[in-house]
Amino acid sequence: MNVNIKGLTEAGHKVKVVALNTNKYFVNPDEIPEKYKKETGIEFVYVDLSIKPLDAFFNLFSDKSYHVERFVSDDVNKKLIQILKENRFDIVQLEMLYMAPYLETIRRHSDAKIILRAHNIEYLIWERITSVTKNPLKKQYLVTLTRKLRNYELSVMDKFDGIATITAKDAEFFRKAGCRIPLTDIPFGIDINNYKPEYTAKDEVSLFHLGSMNWMPNEEGVRWFLDNAWPEIHKANPNLKFYLAGRMMPGWLINLKINNVEVVGEVDDATKFINEKGIMIVPLLSGSGIRIKIIEGMALGKTIISTTIGAEGINYKKGRDILIADTPEEFHKAVSQCINDKDYCSSIGRNARKLIENDHNIKKIIDKLIRFYNKVIEK
Repeated sequence: MNVNIKGLTEAGHKVKVVALNTNKYFVNPDEIPEKYKKETGIEFVYVDLSIKPLDAFFNLFSDKSYHVERFVSDDVNKKLIQILKENRFDIVQLEMLYMAPYLETIRRHSDAKIILRAHNIEYLIWERITSVTKNPLKKQYLVTLTRKLRNYELSVMDKFDGIATITAKDAEFFRKAGCRIPLTDIPFGIDINNYKPEYTAKDEVSLFHLGSMNWMPNEEGVRWFLDNAWPEIHKANPNLKFYLAGRMMPGWLINLKINNVEVVGEVDDATKFINEKGIMIVPLLSGSGIRIKIIEGMALGKTIISTTIGAEGINYKKGRDILIADTPEEFHKAVSQCINDKDYCSSIGRNARKLIENDHNIKKIIDKLIRFYNKVIEK
């Protein structure tokens, strides 16, 4: 169960979940636990998010964002209208910017206050991706898409009743952009009781990356790390292994043949996988918001080596709770430091666990979220 939903239901609030089921992130409704179904009344609406070349081409001649337009669905509209007519809500929370096209439908059929749970500043992700794209035609196309996404994101922000960002940095971005509605930052939370660190890993001297590979920043970051950082790391540590795990591995990774790099693919139990491996590598070059897998890795007492961008949104102290590396040389240095000083490496993981206990405890986060809801309702 989503921890925020679990926290709300445990606090005595009634929750209804409407979820888009997509070709990109498909969930079999039959596999949803009965308890979750009962507590949330979850309903799915299928939306095909595959990129359609003809639609993408004609979108170039409109002022609409193709990123957003892919999420627009008559079926979703109909389902929302049905549910809003049958129920009364105090709050309707939309997860991510891409749900914003349904604002008008919700306004017409409900007097609920509408909250945007902003997981990222979406256009900033695409600005960073565009900046490192080398193909000139693709780069120009991405420039156009990103400009439209930016225009949409900034134009729609004041149409909500409140915005709850994942990070303080993202909240500050909205403020500087002129946001006039109630705004707060509420980090990603976890039920710390579900994360039991095993400080002695089976494969203690190893590196690993865990993340969905159909999220472009993950694929981009892994490719950069393999091309630029791994060769020197492997040369200095020929017995060191690097494991790549996550769903939707692209073909180039599935067919990868690099010494001591093992492509695991999707794992059945992410917690077990993390506990069995050594040092988590998060080589993100783009993205905003907060990386959930870093939070989970820290909760499990793992030493994490991340780029500055990857660690955004976490209230860390560099060299105490996490290691930061933004160049191939810095990654090499950080890996060597962990391998050569195991006590130091272990201390990073233990400090990381304490940070998560203090800053990302779901009970504290739900209390803050409910206070924000009440503030918006009173306003």
